[in-house]
Amino acid sequence: MTLEPSDPENLHFWSFIDYAVGRVSRELPSIDPLAMRLVFTLHRAANMVVYDLESSVHRPRGWSWPGFRVLFAIWLSAPVEARKVAELSGMSRAAVSALVNTLERDGLVRKERAAYDGRALELSLTESGQEAIASAFLAHNEREQEWAGALTGDEKRTLIELLGKLTTHSVAFDARHRA
Repeated sequence: MTLEPSDPENLHFWSFIDYAVGRVSRELPSIDPLAMRLVFTLHRAANMVVYDLESSVHRPRGWSWPGFRVLFAIWLSAPVEARKVAELSGMSRAAVSALVNTLERDGLVRKERAAYDGRALELSLTESGQEAIASAFLAHNEREQEWAGALTGDEKRTLIELLGKLTTHSVAFDARHRA
């Protein structure tokens, strides 16, 4: 159902997609409404999941979503250079550097000069950081299970496959992303 502009009070987070696709299709008839709906829905769903995980799992621990991403990358790949953490977490080096300083101050991350190159910094978790991320990830995965609970196993695998296909296809048109 497409809402008409006369009922803006009836719009909400999800119904705005229908409204926007209908309105833009009328304003710009040459657009691909299905592509617009796909990307708009994907974006909204991803933001909704991230907001929920951050607010229900990570903020109560004093972490932002980016802080969790950095801790998670270090946890699974340490010892690891900060530039690699930026790549693995999809963040800028500057953002990772600022977060690492905060996480180090909080006693979760340790920075050491790399033995192979005195200019490079290797990151690892402190014992306290190890315990914190393991505990947080257990709660994080419980919430992931709640989100995924709407789908059957086959539907989960199909969605994963389709999202993989979407991201793999991005090289065909030189999509921009952090690397």
